[in-house]
This record gives sequence, C-alpha cells and structure tokens, in this order.
Amino acid sequence: MNVRRKLRQLLQRRSKIHARDEGSSLPPPSRTSPHPIVPFATPRIRAESQIPHGDKFQNTRRFARESSAGVLSLLLGFFLVRMGMDSSTIQLPPTESTELEEYPPVTSSRIKLRDGRFLAYTERGVPKSRSNYKIIIVHGFGSSKEMNFPVSRELIEKLGIYIVLYDRAGYGDSDMNSKRTVKSEALDIQELAEWLQLGSKFYVIGVSMGSYPTWSCLKYIPDRLAGVALVVPTVNYRWPSLPESLTKPDYRKKLIRWALRIASHAPGLLQWWVTQKWHPSDGDPTLFNQRDIEVLKTTPGFPMFTPENLRRRRVFETLRSDFKVGFGKWEFDPMDLSDPFPKGESAVHIWQGCEDKVVPFQLQRFVSGKLPWIKYHEIPDGGHLLVHYTGVCDAIVNALLLGEESLLLGEEPVS
Repeated sequence: MNVRRKLRQLLQRRSKIHARDEGSSLPPPSRTSPHPIVPFATPRIRAESQIPHGDKFQNTRRFARESSAGVLSLLLGFFLVRMGMDSSTIQLPPTESTELEEYPPVTSSRIKLRDGRFLAYTERGVPKSRSNYKIIIVHGFGSSKEMNFPVSRELIEKLGIYIVLYDRAGYGDSDMNSKRTVKSEALDIQELAEWLQLGSKFYVIGVSMGSYPTWSCLKYIPDRLAGVALVVPTVNYRWPSLPESLTKPDYRKKLIRWALRIASHAPGLLQWWVTQKWHPSDGDPTLFNQRDIEVLKTTPGFPMFTPENLRRRRVFETLRSDFKVGFGKWEFDPMDLSDPFPKGESAVHIWQGCEDKVVPFQLQRFVSGKLPWIKYHEIPDGGHLLVHYTGVCDAIVNALLLGEESLLLGEEPVS
C-alpha cells in the first residue's frame, strides 16, 4: 500500500469534515478545586433494560473522523513519511522552565524502593491503626496521588476505611523508572504495601490507565489481594484473546498503533505537536460525554497536559513511557488469568460507562464474559470520568468491601 497516498486521502477527508463542523466549539469551563472527600447522594441510574447495546459501536467511525487525537496521529505519520524525519532532526521550541521549576522541592511522604527509587504517597480516611479495610488506589494517565476519588466521609467512618494513593513512577514526587514494565508496576504496589505494613492482604482500585498495574497485581501478586476493582479500565488492543470482529472496526486501535510508532520513533516531533494542539481539559466532545464535560467545569481536569508541563522533559518522558508500556506488548494476556478468589471470599469488579468515548463498553463486556469470575457493572449514561459522578465511588467501595452494589445502584451487575 502506498502509505503516503493513504495518509493524504485521510487528511483531505478530515479537512472536509472540519470545514463542515467549524464553529461548534464549547465555552471554556470554569475550574474550582473540590474537597477530596465530600458526602454524596445516591446516584441516579437507569434500569438495565435501558442500557444501549450494539448500535453505539457502529458510530465509532464518526468519532474517528472528528477526533483531534486522530488528526494528531495522521499528521505526524504524514510528516514522517513525507520528510523522512526522526527524533534527531526535530528542533523543539526552547523550554521556559528553569532547573528549579523542572524539579520542584519534594514535600510528600516517600519510601525508598529496593532499586533506589523513591515512591511518593498520601494517606486518607481513618487512621491506619483503627481501620478495618486498607485500600490502595492506582491513578491513571496524567494524574497523580492528588486525584479526587470522592468517597463520602460517612462511609469511610462507618466502615473504617484507610486509603493510600501514590504517584506511579515518574508522576508527581516519585522518581522515574527507566526500566518500567507491566510487572514493575505491581512490584511497586507490593513494596509500598510492605513498607506501610498494610498486612498480608489489601484492596486495590485501578482507575483508567491505572488498570494495567492492577491487572499486573492479579497476575504477579494475587495472594496479596483482598479484592480488586477496575474502573473504566483501558483495554490493550494487543491482547491476543480480543476478537478481530470487535477491534477491527474500532478506530481507537488504529489511533493507538500510530501513537505507539510515533512515541517510539519520533518523540521529539510528538512533544512539539502536543505542546501546540492537544489539551483534553478543554472538554473535547470526541473524548467526553455530556456528564464528563459537566465534571470538567468544576474540577481541575488534566493539568499535567498543559503545553507548559508537556515542554518539561520529565513530564513528557513519563507520559510517553507509561503509554508505551500500557499499550505495548505485555508478558501475559489477562484473559488467561485464574480466579484469585476461588472460594468466593472476595471478587474482582469492572465498572464501565456505556457512553465512555475513550474505552468502548463492548470490549469490557467481552473481557468480563471471558472471565466469568469478574463482577461487571455498567452505568448507562456514564462516561470516562464516572468516578466524579455523584455517589459512584461510594457504590464502588460498597461493592468491593461488602458486595452491596444493588443496594446503592438499584440494579444487579450486568452479566
């Protein structure tokens, strides 16, 4: 196939669509910083019979054409083919940050790992000494230990919940890991739990991109887990068990494949481009549904993705490394995993929104179908930011610790 001609055709098609849709921008969201733990009311969830099914998957091509992220990959691919560029030929704009700005003073609690790296963490909830449940929360792409996971104070006090959030390698105040792998993410969690003396078993909640360290825990340290929840977990299209009938029509597969190539072979060009164009906090409707966009009006959004931060080499390299590991080739296929709780003493949960434009719910249904020991929950009007919706985090924690999801959501998990 003539790659150059194919890319030119795709770009011309995108230009026509852009001209047709020009002028439909959203108003800039306002931003306030909410308290990390606030009470929430019971969520409003539709009945299972109202959950949309296969018709949504037929519309993914429309999202592909409108996606600014898709344009990023096509343009970068076009430049590479047309001009034969590699990372050594790209001249980046001069960074405005000084050395002190690049490495701000560390004020977080940190532990020293066996390989010499430092891992930063923060503690929330009741004091560890009087807790009944200990949970480690794994943040997603471009986030940190300061992420908002709004469990109500009432539930925390009632159940005696102690929560640890930490900066994954390279994020926040944690050192970068030049040897990051899927397995190393699980080993970091295990070492953090040992250092904090969380006991022989603990709970893990992985959010979005934080799901791949959580899958890694299920593979490499299942005996340390008291229960697991994966919330809007990303799906790696390189998992061998995923059927082509689901992945081939999904534009995200092609987008991620292009992004991986560019991240590997032209990181300089990628860094220049993302500092010019890409800022997900703006509430792009090709990435977020209406409820997500409302969330972004009252939360900090994705401050790590600002052009100023992306010009910092440490920030960009952390994001690039995380993306390459999360969507690259893994040492295992999650569909080959065994039930970590064969006696039914606990469970693994997946929480997914039917309107998630980042991760399609059809793939989550396939994964949970292949692993019948997973308890699968769908929120009909949920997008990718559903942890910020009223009452959802309480529902996630209740299901994880007590198995009482039906009491809060008014519906049984989707089978």
